[in-house]
Amino acid sequence: MLYYLFNFLDENYQVPGAGLFEFISFRSAMAIILSLAISTIYGKKIINYLQKKQVGESVRDLGLVGQSEKAGTPTMGGIIIIIATLIPVLLFAKLENIYVLLLIITTLWMGTIGFIDDYIKTFKKDKEGLQGKFKVIGQIGLGLIVGCTMYFHPGITVKEETNQASFKNELVAQNEQVSVGEEEKSTTTTIPFVKNNEFDYSSLITWINPSLANYAWLIFIPIVIFIVTAVSNGANLTDGIDGLAAGSSAIIVLTLGIFAWVSGNIIFSDYLNIMYIPRSGEMTIFITAFAGALVGFLWYNTYPAQVFMGDTGSLTIGGIIAVIAIAARKELLIPILCGIFLVENLSVVLQVSWFKITKRRFGEGRRIFLMSPLHHHYQKKGLHESKIVVRFWVVGIFLAIVTVVTLKLR
Repeated sequence: MLYYLFNFLDENYQVPGAGLFEFISFRSAMAIILSLAISTIYGKKIINYLQKKQVGESVRDLGLVGQSEKAGTPTMGGIIIIIATLIPVLLFAKLENIYVLLLIITTLWMGTIGFIDDYIKTFKKDKEGLQGKFKVIGQIGLGLIVGCTMYFHPGITVKEETNQASFKNELVAQNEQVSVGEEEKSTTTTIPFVKNNEFDYSSLITWINPSLANYAWLIFIPIVIFIVTAVSNGANLTDGIDGLAAGSSAIIVLTLGIFAWVSGNIIFSDYLNIMYIPRSGEMTIFITAFAGALVGFLWYNTYPAQVFMGDTGSLTIGGIIAVIAIAARKELLIPILCGIFLVENLSVVLQVSWFKITKRRFGEGRRIFLMSPLHHHYQKKGLHESKIVVRFWVVGIFLAIVTVVTLKLR
C-alpha cells in the first residue's frame, strides 16, 4: 500500500525520496526491518495473549530428556510468523503481482489448515489434531491452485533467449543494454550441475507425440502437488525441537531469495546465463519479510522455547518454501537446499517401513533409528537439543552454499 502511495506522490508531486519505492532492494530492506520489529516487539504480546488463553502445548511422553518441562508452553506461535510476514508485504509489495498474490494465498491457505489442527489439539484436547487425510487434501488443494496458476496464468512467463552482454571485470556498466527474446509460456525448470541446465516438463510426454505438448499440464500439476505436499510435511516433521524448523527455514528462504532476485533481474540473469523470469523479482519483498519473521520468531523459539510455532507455523513455512522454489523455477534444487527436511522425511518413512516389514517377517517390529524423526534419534543418543539444532543449522548452511554454487558450477 505504501508502494502505491509513494508512487503516486513521486509521479504527481515529485516528493523527494518517494522514488526509492521503485527499487526492489529498498523495499526488501524495509520489509525485513519491519518484519523483524513486528516479530520481536509484538511477538511477546502475542505470546502473553496465548498464555492468557491457556493455549499450551500438550506433550506426549516419548521418554526424551527435558520433555516434561515443555508442557504448557504456548503453541500456535506460527501466527507471529504469518502476521510479521503479511504486514510488510501488504505495505511494500506490488499487490497485483501474480507471484506475490500466489504467496499470500499460500500463507493464508496453509496457515488456516495449521490453525485448525492446533485448535483441535489445544481446545478439543485431541492430541491427534486434524486427521491426516484432511491435511493432505488441503496440501493437494494448494498444489492444484499453484500448479494451475503457474501453467495457465498469462502473467507467468519466461524469456529464455538472451544475447550475451560484454562485462568488464565482471561489472555491469550502467548504460549497458541487454536484449532478450519475447515472453513465452513455458514449463521449463532448472537442473543443477548440468551444462545445458534447463529441463522442460513437457518433454516427459512429447516424446510420445509432439502434439501432446498441450497436455503437459497433466504432468506438471501433479509434480507441483507432490512438491508442495512433500516440503510442507518435511517442515512439519522438522519442527520437533526448539529453533530447528525456524532456523533451518530462514537459511533456506534467504537462499531462495538470492535465486528469485537474480532470476527477476535482466542484467544478472544474463550474466549468470540463467533463465530470466519477468516480474519474479517482486517475490524478494515477500521473501525478505518472511525471513525477518522467522529470525524474529527465533528470539522466542530458541532453547528454552517461550513459544512453539505449531502446525500453524510449520505447515505454512513448508508451503511457502515449496511455492517460492516452484515460482523461481528452482524446485529441482529442493533435495539439496531442503536437505534437512528431506532427511527428516526419509527417517520417518524408513523407520515406519522397516518396522512393518520386520514385524510381518519376524513377528516383531525392528527399528533403524532409536526414534524418528532423525533429530529425536540424536536426542536418544544423549545429545542436548541445542547442540543438535546448531549442527543441523551448520549442515543447512553448507547445503545452501552448495545450492548457490549451482548458479555457476555446471
